[in-house]
Amino acid sequence: MKKHYVIIGAGILGASTAYHLARKGEKVTIIDRNDQGKATNVAAGIVSPWLSQRRNKAWYQLAKNGAAYYPKLIKQLEKLGETDTGYQQVGVLNIHPEEKRIDKLLSIAKERKVNAPEMGELKKFDQDQIVKRFPLLTEPLFAAFATGGARVDGYKICLALIRVALKMGANMIEGDAKLFMEGGQVAGVCINDKVIKADEIIVTTGAWGQEVLLPLGVHFQVKPQKAQILELAYQNQNSDRWPVVMAPGTLYLLAFEKGRLVVGTTHEDDTGFDTRPTAGAIHEILTKAFEHAPNLQETTVVETKVGFRPVVPHSLPVIGRLSKFMNVLVANGLGSSGLTVGPYLGKELAKLALNEPLEIDLENYKLETAIQE
Repeated sequence: MKKHYVIIGAGILGASTAYHLARKGEKVTIIDRNDQGKATNVAAGIVSPWLSQRRNKAWYQLAKNGAAYYPKLIKQLEKLGETDTGYQQVGVLNIHPEEKRIDKLLSIAKERKVNAPEMGELKKFDQDQIVKRFPLLTEPLFAAFATGGARVDGYKICLALIRVALKMGANMIEGDAKLFMEGGQVAGVCINDKVIKADEIIVTTGAWGQEVLLPLGVHFQVKPQKAQILELAYQNQNSDRWPVVMAPGTLYLLAFEKGRLVVGTTHEDDTGFDTRPTAGAIHEILTKAFEHAPNLQETTVVETKVGFRPVVPHSLPVIGRLSKFMNVLVANGLGSSGLTVGPYLGKELAKLALNEPLEIDLENYKLETAIQE
């Protein structure tokens, strides 16, 4: 008899886990309460870990694997009829006004390319070459360019994964799930005044991760980090093939079809779940953006989006089973790497639930590091 897997939280991580379990023919129920500020729905992801200067090896390995997995996943989804996944390889420009910074970054990337052929071609661009690729970047700059870089619309890829999981027999319920205890063990969930029995419960609730686990006496140390991004419109621009732009600090620029631009972002700690777009954040983002792309001042502000990244101690994702409740699995803490890492880590989480061998070393992402005794 098949096990029943209940997944609480249908952001990118939960959606991917559901997809991979359903693809194996397992019985899956997905539960989500569709919180305002869900990071996946707001984020416009950049898939380019190779040009990051973050040196943590465990993080890089996870992000590298995530980037490498995307093309395979997109092909799977396309074969299953999902062509609007929000993923597109357009290349990535990492820009800086100082040439020596770009030379250093290219040196790091060339070393990484030995084990990451998915990076594609690596090139160094001067200002003229940058403007040809991304016409708004008119100030003096140098850039490292990787052809394998991609952008992904979190909302679209998440929906595609869920749609396929549902086609394969998964069930989805909207509501606020609470863990159901029986005989001192977790036996399922309570949702909408009903009890759903389950063999395995998978908790992928992101920044809201504390709520579900607290009734078990588990003090899970995840906090919301507020992110604000701007959506702009630049009229009469054929921008769907413009590369992703990563700038110094936290600034990025993503171009989509018909002059739609996304500019971010802020990293706001200790604000709780404050969903308000703020004037200070908008000022911060635009001030940084105008330094490199002053013509953005001519664009139309469409909206400001607010989302909450899940951040855990050590800023490294965690994954595992609860030591006192072995049928409860938790993965969380993807932070600003959620859309790069999420689909791949969801695949690994599904394997863990199925007791299959993993590609990752769980010792590097121990769940216990995010649990306060």
